[in-house]
Amino acid sequence: MSVSSSIASAHAGRLWAALLASTLLNLPLGSVYSFSVLLRPLEQDLGVTRSSLSLVFGLATAGFTVGSVGAAYLYRLASAPVLIFASAVVAAGGVAVAATATGLPQLLLGYGVVFGTGGGAAYILCQQGVNMLVQRRRGLVNGYIVSLYPMGAMIATPAFHACNEAFGWRTTLGALAAVLLACGIAAALLARHSGARLVVPAGGAAPERPAALGLTFVKLSGTFFLAASAGLMVLSQAREIIATYGGATTLAVAATTGLSAAIAAARISGGWLVDRFAVPHVMCAAHALALCGGLLVTFLPAPVTAVLGLAMIGVGYGFVSGSTAAGVGLYWPPADYGRVAGRTYIAWCAAAIGLPVLAGYLFDTTHSYVIVMMIAAAANVTGMAAALTLPKRGWREST
Repeated sequence: MSVSSSIASAHAGRLWAALLASTLLNLPLGSVYSFSVLLRPLEQDLGVTRSSLSLVFGLATAGFTVGSVGAAYLYRLASAPVLIFASAVVAAGGVAVAATATGLPQLLLGYGVVFGTGGGAAYILCQQGVNMLVQRRRGLVNGYIVSLYPMGAMIATPAFHACNEAFGWRTTLGALAAVLLACGIAAALLARHSGARLVVPAGGAAPERPAALGLTFVKLSGTFFLAASAGLMVLSQAREIIATYGGATTLAVAATTGLSAAIAAARISGGWLVDRFAVPHVMCAAHALALCGGLLVTFLPAPVTAVLGLAMIGVGYGFVSGSTAAGVGLYWPPADYGRVAGRTYIAWCAAAIGLPVLAGYLFDTTHSYVIVMMIAAAANVTGMAAALTLPKRGWREST
């Protein structure tokens, strides 16, 4: 074997290890998207309202954003394995606090603040490590990474439902904390094996780059925000929305699980498409798909159309999410990936606090999701227009 082949093989092995580390840690963190399965038992046991529990989910996404933005400031404090393990411990501790909750404040602190912050930091740390290694098919790789959260929800939704029925929600959250700790240890060991770095090595040449926060960033984040507003509303309350439209419990749980799988596939596909087509075209088409889903649920309300329409909204959001992750890699160089990607999640946070919380409030008030679906459709129309303002070319194509 030649020296160049040996180097290429070693590089591939390191990338494989970094991707596996990201996979193992982000799958259980993705259980946040299964929060809708916890709504009913938490309402019954703790006596809190739907809108209050929607606030817990919203705060978890706010914590995720704080962690993802703050992760870039930790790069030089310790190595990637140490930081990944520490963030996993924080996330697991937050879930453990939530498992012992006797009321809303502990849920907000444990699940919302601590779990969310630890999860956000872990996500960006893993993503930055991968992007410092990957050389080809960057869009596909980043689409895969952002698909891990809905993949985790696909696993967690039926597991949470079964555990809730058999042992109660406290056991469910306690088991999640244990899984997070175990996966954090494994991810840290894999990150060490991968040799992933979070910063350019001393003496390394960093490519000239555009300003990290400019007009392109605003347009990309805005388009992402509009898709996430509709998508996160669906993800956080899918089970209850389907039940409201007359779907049986079995259908609602199965549809929620299937929705997570569809979003995961859409995120991978969104990244793959950006390797082949312009970002604005991919994002505009994705918003159009989500719009059709919202209109279907609004004008043809029934269990089957609710499942189909929510799937279309979720898949549209998945395409936008994957193309956003790929777009960051297209518009900015690898060394800036985590810093820029972390800031795009400010839009994700705003979306999660906005429409999902509003949906819970409107449901408590009207016992219907009709107005919410109309708001989601309006967001997708605006998103189509916003997407077409994005540039078609990135920094690699300009060098």
